[in-house]
Amino acid sequence: MIALIRVVTAGLYAYQRGDATQQLSLVFIKRARSQNSTSSWKTIVRMSLSVEKVATKPFEGQKPGTSGLRKKVKVFTQPNYTENFVQCILDANGAALSGSTLVVGGDGRYYCKEAAELIVRISAGNGVAKLLVGQNGILSTPAVSSLIRHNKALGGIVLTASHNPGGPENDFGIKFNCENGGPAPDAFTNNIYKLSTEIKDYKLVRGLQIDISKVGVSTYDVAGKPFVVEVIDSVANYVRLMEEIFDFGKLRDFVSGKSTGKPLKMRIDSMNGVTGAYVREIFLNRLGAAESSVVHTTPLPDFGGLHPDPNLTYAKDLVDTVAKGDYDIGAAFDGDGDRNMIIGGKAFFVTPSDSLAVIAHYLEAIPYFQKNGVQGFARSMPTASAVDLVGKKLGKEVFEVPTGWKYFGNLMDAGRLCLCGEESFGTGSNHIREKDGIWAVLAWISVMQHTGKSIEDILKQHWSEYGRNYFTRYDYEECDLEPCNQMMATMEKSITAPEFVGKSFSSGGKSYKVKQADNFSYTDPVDNSLATKQGLRIVFVDGSRIVMRLSGTGSSGATVRLYIDSYERENVLGQASVMLKPLIDIALEISQLPKFTGRTAPTVIT
Repeated sequence: MIALIRVVTAGLYAYQRGDATQQLSLVFIKRARSQNSTSSWKTIVRMSLSVEKVATKPFEGQKPGTSGLRKKVKVFTQPNYTENFVQCILDANGAALSGSTLVVGGDGRYYCKEAAELIVRISAGNGVAKLLVGQNGILSTPAVSSLIRHNKALGGIVLTASHNPGGPENDFGIKFNCENGGPAPDAFTNNIYKLSTEIKDYKLVRGLQIDISKVGVSTYDVAGKPFVVEVIDSVANYVRLMEEIFDFGKLRDFVSGKSTGKPLKMRIDSMNGVTGAYVREIFLNRLGAAESSVVHTTPLPDFGGLHPDPNLTYAKDLVDTVAKGDYDIGAAFDGDGDRNMIIGGKAFFVTPSDSLAVIAHYLEAIPYFQKNGVQGFARSMPTASAVDLVGKKLGKEVFEVPTGWKYFGNLMDAGRLCLCGEESFGTGSNHIREKDGIWAVLAWISVMQHTGKSIEDILKQHWSEYGRNYFTRYDYEECDLEPCNQMMATMEKSITAPEFVGKSFSSGGKSYKVKQADNFSYTDPVDNSLATKQGLRIVFVDGSRIVMRLSGTGSSGATVRLYIDSYERENVLGQASVMLKPLIDIALEISQLPKFTGRTAPTVIT
């Protein structure tokens, strides 16, 4: 109905819905053109729309994982499946939902736009006062966090399966971010799941139609109360935030070569995910990089057949291109823009653990930290402990938390944490409450500008000062779940036996003595909430570690993740695969992974 009129006018129009003719008073006010040359409109619909209650039944398995609910598209598109889960998200907010503002957007994968429009109708039926919706349903996960915080919204519904493949045969996901902009904590997601097992009906305004392809504001009367849908420029708020954090003038001179005499040669790969528009606006329009510096910048429902996971396996095109070319930096992002991979010239790989540690060491290169100060650092438990050494030198607190960005939020809100990261290619700061891929690349370019060094030289200098944590992760994807559960139970029983501590293991001429072994648990120092069974951990006397856990981010089966972390103070220039092989062999022996999974090799090595 909104598309009926495209000129500035007001009047009374009739439209046919079913067998009844209804009268609408529509007022269209054309605004100034936005920065992206997209006309925006203000629409006021003076007609009372009715709320419909639809009977439904619970679906099994609507339990959010590490970061929301992820299933195959065919699961989400079952009648009432998405409706049920969205209703439970809204109900979990309790009385705070009435009159609230929510942010809605996603990574552009298959079913994203349809789900966004459905959320508009369900929100209208549940007393939400205002929605901020990304144009075409597009918002990166970091942008959602920024918008929640900037607009003091109750939260946001994010439509993404992150780094999982997209398309009608692949994955979709929905998660809720709370009022601090971060992923909902365990207590909240547990309540969503509880509600999903009891749901009997959901509410929506079936007749509400909205064109989310055009920037503008629409106001509706729903059961006598105003309901506002503002379709927003997906990029503008996030870009402004980055300009506040970094010195774009200095970075532009560095990228263009004005300050060095040679343009920075970069290759930024959005992998056909959500970051495309953000990358073009920041790196091309604001920093003056050449058009050839960015690739795969059009968000596609199936990511153009790419697997949008920024690692050495799935970003092979980027790695091969940088390895063969004369590049200073290469970077890739995942589907929703919160993960990143950094490589230097000739595809020199920066592990996420090292990336976090280097940024921590050079925070003075970023104006945001000059202004706001440096608090503590944190990492997920499986992440190598490189940042711990930087924190110790700088006299800062360092926290070890379970996997999942939600565990960093309380520490940030309490003013005890300003920088954190995960080995799964996530890095970020307290500017928002999500990991942030583009932020990480801008941080690295800032460090390069500040030091005048290449990425490889920055790392080698860092290792010479702190020593090196050799690190790798083996992913065994889509394994049968039951044997994996048996493997974890068997291993836990073995490593928690009293006689395991003090035991020695040898391989490849190296010997490791067990100092500690457990199933990691975490007590939040802010609210004393407890998270248990967060991964099996073996710590050796020399600081080396083996970690094993089942991932909560897959949509089917089980993904087994094996992490190996070995610290060397002197031998810092070795080949990682060679340095880590003895400990890898010991890990496979202790876990009996080949026996339980039937796998002789991992799906992905990072």
